[in-house]
Amino acid sequence: MNKFKLSLLSLAVSAAGLSSLAVAQQQPPAEDNAAEEQQVEVIQVRGFASSLFRSLDSKRFGDVVSETISADDLGALPDVSIADALTRLPGISAVRTGGQAAEINIRGMSGGFVFSTLNGREQVSTSGKRNIEFDQYPSELINSAAVYKSPKASLIEGGVAGTVELKTASVLLNEKDHSFNVNLRGMFNDRADEVPDGQDTGHRFSFSYQGKFLDNTLGLALGYARLYQPSVATQFVGLAYNGQKDVAGDEQNEFISEGFEIQHLGGEETRNGYLGSLEWQPHDAFSLKADAFISQFDKESFARGFRVKFGGDAAAVGNPVLNNRSVIGGTFNRTSQSFTRVEIVNDDNRDYDEVKSFGVAANWDVNDRTKLVFDVSHSTASSDFRNGLLWALVAEDASAATPQFDTNVSISYLLNGMNLPSVGFNQADAFSDIDRVMVSKYGIYPFVNSDEVNAVKLDLSYDLDLPVVRSVEVGVRYSERTYSNDRSVFEYGSDGGFLNSQPPLRLTADMVDVVDFSGDFATYPSYLAIDLDKALNAWFPEGVPQPVQTWGAGNVGVVNRDPTSNVDTSWSVLQSGDVYEDVLAAYLMANLDTEIFDLPLTGNVGVRRVTTDQSATDLTDVGGDVLRGAQNITDDAGLVNNQYAQSILGEKYTHYLPSINLNLNLTDKTYLRFAAAKVISRPPINRLASNTSIDISDDGEINGSSSNSPFLRPFEANQFDLSYEYYFSSGAVVAALFYKDIKNFINDFTIQEFDFAGAGFDVPDVIVNEDGVPRTTFNGAFSTAVNNDRGGYIRGLELAYTHVFDFLPDFWSGLGVSGSYSYTESEIELINDLGGEAITTTFEGLSKNVFNGTLFWEHEGVEARVNARYRSPFVSSQVGIDEQITNFDSELVVDMQFGYEFNDNLKLLFQVNNLTDEPTKSYFGDKAQTGTLQFFGRQYFVGAVYSF
Repeated sequence: MNKFKLSLLSLAVSAAGLSSLAVAQQQPPAEDNAAEEQQVEVIQVRGFASSLFRSLDSKRFGDVVSETISADDLGALPDVSIADALTRLPGISAVRTGGQAAEINIRGMSGGFVFSTLNGREQVSTSGKRNIEFDQYPSELINSAAVYKSPKASLIEGGVAGTVELKTASVLLNEKDHSFNVNLRGMFNDRADEVPDGQDTGHRFSFSYQGKFLDNTLGLALGYARLYQPSVATQFVGLAYNGQKDVAGDEQNEFISEGFEIQHLGGEETRNGYLGSLEWQPHDAFSLKADAFISQFDKESFARGFRVKFGGDAAAVGNPVLNNRSVIGGTFNRTSQSFTRVEIVNDDNRDYDEVKSFGVAANWDVNDRTKLVFDVSHSTASSDFRNGLLWALVAEDASAATPQFDTNVSISYLLNGMNLPSVGFNQADAFSDIDRVMVSKYGIYPFVNSDEVNAVKLDLSYDLDLPVVRSVEVGVRYSERTYSNDRSVFEYGSDGGFLNSQPPLRLTADMVDVVDFSGDFATYPSYLAIDLDKALNAWFPEGVPQPVQTWGAGNVGVVNRDPTSNVDTSWSVLQSGDVYEDVLAAYLMANLDTEIFDLPLTGNVGVRRVTTDQSATDLTDVGGDVLRGAQNITDDAGLVNNQYAQSILGEKYTHYLPSINLNLNLTDKTYLRFAAAKVISRPPINRLASNTSIDISDDGEINGSSSNSPFLRPFEANQFDLSYEYYFSSGAVVAALFYKDIKNFINDFTIQEFDFAGAGFDVPDVIVNEDGVPRTTFNGAFSTAVNNDRGGYIRGLELAYTHVFDFLPDFWSGLGVSGSYSYTESEIELINDLGGEAITTTFEGLSKNVFNGTLFWEHEGVEARVNARYRSPFVSSQVGIDEQITNFDSELVVDMQFGYEFNDNLKLLFQVNNLTDEPTKSYFGDKAQTGTLQFFGRQYFVGAVYSF
């Protein structure tokens, strides 16, 4: 039986990460290898083309449906993270956050269905969810990345969309005894001058060292990568349609948006990444490797501009313009009952994130047939996000002894689809007048999260001398994960008016700057940018009180409550808590090596058994009934609440996950692959927390949320893959079909006019709002989440083509192209009512059409390439006061790079990211209902790489 394998040259190149490649061909039996070795086709390529062929090598000889990107490719672009590099692979697209790719979508499924490992170990996230934030991982410290689209039993479960495996370098496989690499790049953003206090320049710096000692038995790798970059954007954000009013006089309610925002965004991001690896191989049969990876990512940002509140159903609406039943234009005037206003916002956010990953792995070849691998690992992530929000409102006269809020508010606007809207304010001149604008409220609402997983696993493989089964693998893995979320709050003043008990702040000239919008936003009025520190020092001369986790002095369940206060911040207690998850997994897998109709067939078949024990801390409102467990619960401010019972809720369940991967070699150049598996993705770790919160607005509306639950089960699917791959001397053509039969998924439901009292919630009949006016309470919406038993399919087609035109004359022989196209569709429809009337949307993250293409040319040290990434409209989330699920418009992102290699040691680079200044655009179900229009600018990079 013929064996298919990489040539010796190709193996050496793949292992050492050199810039030449051998494309393997069919090999005869071992006794004829020497004679045939000279006939193996060898393509001498460098740079980008080299990395493409190494990626094809990994795909060609892998045992699952996969895509791989190599070290040269990861380091060739000055990407903020490896997410940008991964989006050049077939079927993979990115969601841009602040202009950068931070989350990837695979085959039409969002990042929550993507499982990620580092050196084969589960990684926790700073996002509070399960999917890692790829911008936390510097591309300079990652040696390779693989995307497994079909699983096998030995892979850790969790990736319905796919599993991303990141790997750092293995020192002892390095060809050189010692190597050193330095990378320095400067950057410039061409829209920074449109943002007040926006920084336009940044830099990236990295170095790495790899060395072998003691006759190549001891290896040491050290790496450091630093990123400093400005973050700038100018945006319009439309807010959800959460109000109803009969504005057309047709005796039925139309839907009204909460309002909109027009803002400048700016700030700076600093990331320091550290890598260390120590590898010891005293004998060919044994090796021990210890890895350490640390990434610290600090972000300081601001948002300045307007936030417009239309005022809900109590506002007076003139000249309404409708899109179906949703208001997209008109004039909103404040009434004595409405909260119509324009807020001048000056928000300062600080986010300090850290990821640590440590692991030790021992590999032991017990004998010629038996191999044992033992691995112990620790991964932890922490995030400290502090959003300080400063509201300012227009006063009649800021110099008055008792300033009065100017209630003469009129706002006109008309949305313009995927273009900026027309807006007008009767108070426009006052927005930049220090004698009219006063600071009315300061609030800070920190999110402090920690996520930790400790794991140990043991894998054993045994070679068999059987006709069909080449070897068997068995293994067991146990992990313990703990997630903690702590909320806290400090508020002073009001964003809806001026309070006598907490009076507004009179601004002085040294606290403010008048800011003008420019460019596409030049028609919008100027406003006052307020120095947060100076304003707070004047408002709180004895120091700003720190946020605490508290029930709030006005919470009705507080024993020692202040009867004059209506402040209820119980959400800070109820949304804090811990989640525990213990997982025990075991697998059995047979590796196949046989023939069918004289055609070589390889692959694997196996099953993975997974038992999950999940639980979370819980506070249940039992109305103070001690027989139901009510206790006195003291918060950080010393307030005692006796209405709640404390407990730990959860459950235990088991999944059996069979899988099969078959690879049929039709010829020495063509492959047919088939894969089938049952897969799961657990709910986001933060959604396993147990909390229920109730809020009563100033006008008396009761709203509640119980979107998390420790009883949520994993997302389940049966999936099938079929692919045809043809490899030729200078490239490859791949066509693949995939089908995912979704069994269930987590779905959010919002119940309008929910009967809170009837459901057992303790809610008052009457409240007193901030103006001291009694309000009769009325039922609003209640949001919750369950495992939906309705499933559906996701299916699609992927095409990929890579070709180096080496047959062209000398000058053009380095010309090449690499491209892919994927088509994805699904019958799954989700309900979204943020745009007004409930509509169906596609599955989150699904773009029907995704295209990626790279045209490159390399000749005598010169390397040039242009990359274009297109995705058709899709559904994802955006931030507009709260997280909003919206439709995102199609986008085409173009990057280019030019480099010149002076010699084997020195290379200069010039790069432009987002060459066409492509914005992010979203809408609420219909393009007439604008969501977000965000402009980031182009990023220019100039740098050098020196290695020896």
